[in-house]
Amino acid sequence: MKFEQQLALITIASWAPHYLNYKRLKEVLYADPELASFATEFDSEIAKVDHHYRVQEASAQAKLGELRAQWQSDMNQDSKEMWQADLTGLLQQLENLTDFAQANLTGCRKILKKAAKVSKQQIACTLLPLVTNMQFAKSDSAETLLREARATWRKCTAVPVALANGVVNSVARKIVAAIPTVTELDLQSFPAGQVSRVWVALAEDALGLPIRVPVIVAKGMVKGPVVGITAALHGNELNGIPLIHRLVDELAPETLHGTLVAVPVANAPGFLLSQRGYSEGTDLNRVMPGKANGSSPQVYAYNLVHRVTRHFEYHLDLHTASHGRNNSLYVRADLTNPCTARMARLQNPQIIVHNTSPGGSMRGASMQRGIPAITVEVGNPSQFQKHYVKNALIGVTNILSQLRMVPDKKDPPEYTPVVCSRSFWIFAKSGGILTVHPDIAAWVRAGELIASVHSVFGDLEEEYFAPQDGIVVGKHIDPVCQTGNRILHLGIVEDELPAVVDDGHL
Repeated sequence: MKFEQQLALITIASWAPHYLNYKRLKEVLYADPELASFATEFDSEIAKVDHHYRVQEASAQAKLGELRAQWQSDMNQDSKEMWQADLTGLLQQLENLTDFAQANLTGCRKILKKAAKVSKQQIACTLLPLVTNMQFAKSDSAETLLREARATWRKCTAVPVALANGVVNSVARKIVAAIPTVTELDLQSFPAGQVSRVWVALAEDALGLPIRVPVIVAKGMVKGPVVGITAALHGNELNGIPLIHRLVDELAPETLHGTLVAVPVANAPGFLLSQRGYSEGTDLNRVMPGKANGSSPQVYAYNLVHRVTRHFEYHLDLHTASHGRNNSLYVRADLTNPCTARMARLQNPQIIVHNTSPGGSMRGASMQRGIPAITVEVGNPSQFQKHYVKNALIGVTNILSQLRMVPDKKDPPEYTPVVCSRSFWIFAKSGGILTVHPDIAAWVRAGELIASVHSVFGDLEEEYFAPQDGIVVGKHIDPVCQTGNRILHLGIVEDELPAVVDDGHL
């Protein structure tokens, strides 16, 4: 559904003429259901796509060989910077090429499926082999080049981190019995080549004791980006915790380029109370970046930003659905920002929702500081969901690989994300017993029944219908419904991204 608009949203603008002309193929198909003209047009389109792919791949392969031959460890600083700029451009070209191949392969499959439906013929049996024989369908070639280019970057640009007394701690995963408490996260003070753990004090309780958040710092032996991950900013949204634990457990600090900073529980008071908000109920994702002189949650938020997250260079904020709701695995990101758009795609969720960072949110606070940030919604609250955690972890690792912090892994993504240009919630007009009919990540058509409300006596009180075509991003599962409750989060696919959009999530 709506693939034509999807393709418009993910198209690399400068390569637009070289993509499969999905709209034209649909027009030819409906004009000639016997498929004679369609087959000719389809063959021409995939040849066009393949030609561009081959040109770009050959160019990239030659450039990589050239850069490898040019590299010398004793080059002067200006030459090194020019070499790194060229390699950065090559990496972008190869990332674009893998996206280009995947988008066109998906387009081929979808148009052949539509052709089979319209013509009542098994057209895919004839035309799909033509696609699979094309170079762009053999995406391993571009992905192999991309892995080689990233490996070249990691090898040739490595700048060792200065070590205290020139000694490397050989016990990289030593856990100190007494974990220290600090009031400021000083990344320079952590030893390279190992994982460290600290408590960061953000406020004080009524006994004068520190209210602290746990912070894990994995610092590599080689300089690189600082990536921050926060979880449980809503205290009952827990799936991010095992994700962080698994990520840190799988990291090899001695080969890491850069620093990973992870906060498994960003809202410690809410976590201890198994509730979404701060101890007195305030939603911390409404008051960012907080105030130095404000209410208790505002001061806590201010110190969380100024003592921890301001050190990030990239930020992933992990959430789940709220109590009484279920979510897909989806990402909210500003898709007009090339960096956050790329982070969202690398996360490989079921759904990506274009959402320009709303004020008061953790993501918005980071974006205002110039830190590229995305929100990753990992399933449902108050539980650990291994399947969602596993897939979200693959996405996080993809981002670290793209930043050349870790070697590439070959874990295939489970999902091809649906990209939504906007989304919104549908709210209940009356109270009663609520039933929401579509499943998570299901497509609904305009006018389709999506929810029913019955009275406590069993009488049908209200029915709700989809206002337009869309995909179910999340839904309410608690049958106890009152006026104003959220019913369903609907993602809309259109061919343009609004400059400013907010799904009402806050």
